[in-house]
Amino acid sequence: MIRMTEENAKAKAVKYRKLTEAALKRAKVCVAKDSHLFDVAIDFLEMARNYFNDAKYFEGRKEFVTAVAAYSYAHAWLDAGARLGLFDVKMDSRLFTLAK
Repeated sequence: MIRMTEENAKAKAVKYRKLTEAALKRAKVCVAKDSHLFDVAIDFLEMARNYFNDAKYFEGRKEFVTAVAAYSYAHAWLDAGARLGLFDVKMDSRLFTLAK
C-alpha cells in the first residue's frame, strides 16, 4: 500500500485536479429532460462540481491531502453518473471507469 504523505500529496492534488477537470468537461448529461433521471444527472453533476470547487479551495490553502480527497469524491460522482448512463462521456476509459 502506498501511503500519501504531505510530500507527495501536492503532486497528487495537481494530478487529480487536471484529471477531474478534464472529466467535468467531458461529461454531458444525456438523459431526456422529461425523465426523472434528468434531475438525478443534474444532482450528480452539481455534487461533482461542488466537490471540485472545495478541492481547489483546499489546494489553495495548501491542505493537499484534503484536496486529493475532495477531487476523488468529485471524480467518483462523475464515474458513477457515467456508469449509470446519466452522462455521455464518449466512451473515454482514460477519464472514466466504464462498464464492459
